[in-house]
Amino acid sequence: MLRQIAPEVFQVSLMPRNSINCYIIEDVLVDSGIRSSYTTVKKALQKVPVYQHILTHAHADHQGCSDQICAEFAIPLLCHPDEVFRTETGMVTNDYPTPQHWVAKLQQKYWAGQGHKVEQTIVENDRIGNFRIIETPGHSAGHISLFRERDGVLIIGDVATNMNLLTTATGLRLPPNIFTSDQQNNIKSLQKLAKLNPAIICFGHGPIMRNTDRKFEQFVAKCSTSR
Repeated sequence: MLRQIAPEVFQVSLMPRNSINCYIIEDVLVDSGIRSSYTTVKKALQKVPVYQHILTHAHADHQGCSDQICAEFAIPLLCHPDEVFRTETGMVTNDYPTPQHWVAKLQQKYWAGQGHKVEQTIVENDRIGNFRIIETPGHSAGHISLFRERDGVLIIGDVATNMNLLTTATGLRLPPNIFTSDQQNNIKSLQKLAKLNPAIICFGHGPIMRNTDRKFEQFVAKCSTSR
C-alpha cells in the first residue's frame, strides 16, 4: 500500500497492519522490508520513481530486498559507516545480543537479502534533500534517522516502534531487546529525537503517528526514568 502522508513523503506498508514499513521521501527510498517485499516495493517505485536508496540500518526487515531494488532500478545504496559490513555482506544479525537465537537464525535465513555494495556513507548532519541525517545508535551501531525541519517529519526506523510486534496492537514501545545491541544507548537516541519536537513520526513497525498531543515526548520521558 502506497500512502502519501506529507508533501513528497509516502509510506509503503509491506505487511498487514503496518507491521513493516518503508518510505519514499523526496524521491529517495528509505529501507526495503524483507526479501519477499520486492514485488510491493517495485510497484511503489513504478508509481513514485526514486534516484537513491538509504538504509536506517541493515537488519533483515530493513534491507531485505535492497540488493534486488538497487539492481532493478540502477540506483545507489547509502548507509552509515557502521552499517557497511552488514549491508555489503548480507550477514545482518551479527550485532544482535544473541545472534544464535532461533528467531535471529530464521530472520537471517528467510528475511535477509543479498549484500549490496554501498556507494556512499552518510553521517550526522548530512542532507538528503530537505531531510537531515541524525545518528541514533543503540538498536544497531550505525542506526540513523531522518528529520525535515520545515514540517517536523521524522523517519525513526527502529529507535521506537508504534506497535507490539507479537500482537500488532498499536502503541509506542522500545524495540525488543533481543534485536537491540544497546538499549541504553537507544534510549539516549530517543531523547535526542524528542528534542526535535517532531510533528509526524514514521516508524519501521507500526502506523504513522501525528504527534499533536506530544505523546512521543511523554513516552521518551517515561523510558528515561524507568531505566
